[in-house]
Amino acid sequence: MNLDYVAVLLTLAVAAVVPGLFLGVSYFFSPRRATPVKGEAFECGNPSSGSAWQRFDVKFYLPAILFIVFDVEVVFMYPWAVMFRRLGLFGIVEMAVFIAVLTLGLVYVWRKGALEWD
Repeated sequence: MNLDYVAVLLTLAVAAVVPGLFLGVSYFFSPRRATPVKGEAFECGNPSSGSAWQRFDVKFYLPAILFIVFDVEVVFMYPWAVMFRRLGLFGIVEMAVFIAVLTLGLVYVWRKGALEWD
């Protein structure tokens, strides 16, 4: 077996054991008494009100979607950082173009008022 993969296998083993351990401990030590309050619908600490099918304004979703988009784009910077020395000047120019496109997108969204909260 190649020793390069030992760290990956160890990480996968820990990632499998730790959640299983937490779930097992919480299963054995958590209270199981059903009460009427536990059976009620619960939304962010407030009692539910209105229909579950009512429409929400897009202003509630837009910042979340924008955060996810820019967060996913930042994930693309990690492989670049790992290969930074090998890529040399070409890698720096490519990342500068990538960041410029992200910055233009952010400026566009900002100027459109998508980040304003009324």
